[in-house]
Amino acid sequence: MPFRPSHRQLEYLVMLGETGHFGEAAKRCNVSQPTLSVQVALLEKQLGVTLIDRMPGQVTPTPVGTEIITAAKVILSGLDEIRALATGSKSNLGGAIRLGVAPSFGPYFLPYLLPPLHQQYPELKIYIREDRPRQLEKAVLQGETDCGLGPLPSAEDGFVSLQICRERILLGVPKAHPLAAFDRIAPDALKGERLLTLGAGHRLMDEVRRLADMSGATLAEEYEGSSLDAIRQMVSIDMGLSLFPELYVRSEFAKEDGIKLLTIDGWEGIRDIGFFWRQSSARGSHFETLARLGRSVAERIFEGDQQK
Repeated sequence: MPFRPSHRQLEYLVMLGETGHFGEAAKRCNVSQPTLSVQVALLEKQLGVTLIDRMPGQVTPTPVGTEIITAAKVILSGLDEIRALATGSKSNLGGAIRLGVAPSFGPYFLPYLLPPLHQQYPELKIYIREDRPRQLEKAVLQGETDCGLGPLPSAEDGFVSLQICRERILLGVPKAHPLAAFDRIAPDALKGERLLTLGAGHRLMDEVRRLADMSGATLAEEYEGSSLDAIRQMVSIDMGLSLFPELYVRSEFAKEDGIKLLTIDGWEGIRDIGFFWRQSSARGSHFETLARLGRSVAERIFEGDQQK
């Protein structure tokens, strides 16, 4: 019979890769260090490859070890999904969901979503991870996160997704800026203007880059904002212009009097927002139920004026 790694061996290997230390990995797995060391060494012997480079005080996965750790995360996530399906029902959506959210949307949407979600599924535990969309997509594919919420990834990337809204993107300019005299502008009015943006990995950065290419504006390459709040504050003191999503505007701009928001004619300033999960996930029905609730919440927030 071909050799099959055990669940515990894969768990030890993944934790070792995450911590880079045998002692810390053993502690997190609630086993002794010799037990973990022996099982990882046995796994290497059974597979016939070196998975871990051992150095004084530190361990690092080998290239093949890194690939196997990535595969192991997906396998372990699949086992967790089987347990969720066996022990949980539609009455609690499996009991727990690790939800990854984009920082440009999640913090402004979850306060609307979580109360009705908790009311309908009081036993459901939601573990929230906030990260850049591209990192979230990677975490979902690797099984580190069950489901993502934010700008939708490409369908070809191995995801199933359900859109909950189309969110407008508005241009923010300092109130002292000449463009602040208008409510709508043509793209070429931005020629030569400096556009601020979030860092790499944010899909909103892609929108800013497309607008810069289209209008002749310049991207502030020397600075990448860490948050929309940081970008908003920089725009308010005339350090450049930037794009802001509608829900963020609704949440944060009530207290902002230094920025004027404009619409750009001839530019499709929208982004599709929704939930997404791995095509291979066994918990698709749970995530579809979550996404349908999210859609109904989004419809109420945007007062039905979104294009679905």
